Amino acid sequence: MSSSLPLSRRSFLAQSGMGVGSVALAWMLQQERAYAKPKSVTAKPHNDLLPRETHFPGQARAMISLFQHGGPSHMDLTDPKPELQRLSGTDYPGEVQFSFVNDASKKLLGSPWTFRKHGECGTELSELLPHTSEIVDDICLIRSMHTGANGHEVSIRYFHGGIPGVLGRPTLGSWLVYGLGSESQNLPAYMVLSDPGGLPVDGVTNWANGFMPAMFQGTVLRPREPRILNLQPPAHLAGSLQRQNLDLLQSLNAKHLDAHPGEAELEARIASYELAARMQTAATEALDLSQETEATQKLYGLDRDETREYGTRCLIARRLVERGVRFVQLFHAGQPWDNHSEIKTGLPSICRKTDQPAAALVKDLKQRGLLESTIVHWGGEIGRLPVTQSAGGPEKAGRDHNGQGFSIWLAGGGIKGGMAYGKTDEFGHRAVENVVTPNDFQATLLHQFGLRYEELTYPHNGQEQIITNKRPARVVTDVLA
Repeated sequence: MSSSLPLSRRSFLAQSGMGVGSVALAWMLQQERAYAKPKSVTAKPHNDLLPRETHFPGQARAMISLFQHGGPSHMDLTDPKPELQRLSGTDYPGEVQFSFVNDASKKLLGSPWTFRKHGECGTELSELLPHTSEIVDDICLIRSMHTGANGHEVSIRYFHGGIPGVLGRPTLGSWLVYGLGSESQNLPAYMVLSDPGGLPVDGVTNWANGFMPAMFQGTVLRPREPRILNLQPPAHLAGSLQRQNLDLLQSLNAKHLDAHPGEAELEARIASYELAARMQTAATEALDLSQETEATQKLYGLDRDETREYGTRCLIARRLVERGVRFVQLFHAGQPWDNHSEIKTGLPSICRKTDQPAAALVKDLKQRGLLESTIVHWGGEIGRLPVTQSAGGPEKAGRDHNGQGFSIWLAGGGIKGGMAYGKTDEFGHRAVENVVTPNDFQATLLHQFGLRYEELTYPHNGQEQIITNKRPARVVTDVLA
């Protein structure tokens, strides 16, 4: 027996059969009017992605983070250590904090690979990074990163959420889109390009919104085609029938909002619906790599098996920021840089996959005039130890975790190119000069977007939260152009 009671909003959505991509067109005109004038970043809290005025004029408008889970071995890639080479095979003279004590060794392990100077700046890089060597004049290589912890998850959460090891925090991307809003009405402000092999270590925590509304979390694109499911409405719902459904939905949404003003989850859901409608056209175009020239596709390595997958994601990242996406992250499945054993084969393998696409991204952004306003980040959560992790013989040897000193690099968005900043000790174990913490990293990046990290706040549990949770942080002005 049918009921004469009116459908609830939830029931209507459940029974209508419409895809998410079809249910939001009724909100488009309203949002277009709202986008007409940017709001102040200090108007808080806010639960929308409208563009906002910054604390001061920033140089960056977008960021692409190429996060390298597992801990790239800096003394084999970015931080040459002649003393480590000279004393290879002898005992390390200091104390070492091991993660895997049963395999621990104090035998120093010199790098099997050679370094040489590149570019006008003369920065030394490993032979494993021939393509990154071509962009050294455009990057700032920070050799003094320090988390103070050797574990993966504890350091990942420090980089993304601002506090070592703590769950439930908004990530850097969430803070950026909260503070700046979106430049695109047709694509998500924060997008994640995942690996076909699966999730990275620490899973969805890498792009979580924490205590902020859901609209500030990363939107994940599928790692294979189709990268967005159900993007187009079913044929039988298109046209006038779709318009009738949307008109009814608009009425239901308006009544529900009147009854529940300021309901964050409702607002986030509605924003997702309306964005999905706009994405029907915009996302299809943004993800269409057939528009790219053969030369561009070759630049990213799409013509080679080893680089095709990662190169495709780097190229998509460029196309996304070109179309107004604020923050894009690329992740690997698991932690391929975690070379506890067989580093002589494992490290070259992951370098062959990533080196050309990462360098191509910087080159491509530069030639299109986008590098001045787009920050590119490359790096992992930790580095490796200068000693051998025993694994059954010289060819099986690897390196254990090291959060005391390691390297990352930045390019674009007002970051000074052609420089190496900071130092580790003579063996590459500990950062000893111009130490940079993940909180310093966050403060510096937010500064480049025109945001003072200590003034970008969100209320939670009765307190005004900031990304560093009031931990010491500094803007590293030495690396700014």
